[in-house]
Amino acid sequence: MSSSLAEASIEVSVVIPAKNERDNLPHLLDEIAEALKGRAFEAIVIDDGSTDDSLEVLQRYAGTHPFLRLFHHKKSCGQSCSVRTGVLNARGTYIATIDGDGQNNPAYFPDLLAALEKGGESIGLAAGQRLGRKASVFKRYASKAANKLRGAILKDNTRDSGCGLKVLRRDVFLRLPYFDSWHRFLPALVIREGYGVVHVDVVDRERAYGVSKYGIFDRALVGILDLFGVWWLRRRRKAIPETMVISDILFLHEQGEK
Repeated sequence: MSSSLAEASIEVSVVIPAKNERDNLPHLLDEIAEALKGRAFEAIVIDDGSTDDSLEVLQRYAGTHPFLRLFHHKKSCGQSCSVRTGVLNARGTYIATIDGDGQNNPAYFPDLLAALEKGGESIGLAAGQRLGRKASVFKRYASKAANKLRGAILKDNTRDSGCGLKVLRRDVFLRLPYFDSWHRFLPALVIREGYGVVHVDVVDRERAYGVSKYGIFDRALVGILDLFGVWWLRRRRKAIPETMVISDILFLHEQGEK
């Protein structure tokens, strides 16, 4: 099969940002393969400057699982940058995102894909909304407060924008403005482009190995600044043009007449 045909056949690209998750990733990849059985998919892991032997573990896994594509940042660039690397290299019609720590359950991917497909072309994003979060009490309250503030300012009708489980149309994803922490504002950014968002409840689960790479205080101030930045971006988007393709059709007719 040619590379162009192989790319055309991919329906779902699963983008997985990960740092120092050597023990979680092989099992997570097995779960993704099981969840997407029957669909043409690829899994893209972005190893974000890991200091353990994640890269070697993933290279061994890729040797026996051709659906895995592996990218490596020589130094850690953060979760948003890792997601962007995956999106820019994805070949599927849909892009599914999931955290590399194993707390997101890929068994919900079929539900998210079904919700997106059912909504039609007007829907750009199916977003997971976590139930029964397994984070600490303090972290849960901090997250709840942040989501409430974000919802009040951005009006994105999303209870939990920080859930890693999301499915977007790739062409919509590529239109979104990029900045650090963009993955926390995807519903508002998708709405900014004129598309709708649907939500699917998902159940959080415990981390099996390792510890969280993301704290609360190290992102609180930046998160507030980003929030008002996204608010500004939405305010500056005055209208969504309804475009009719005319010149391309005429050009093709002219080419055919020669």
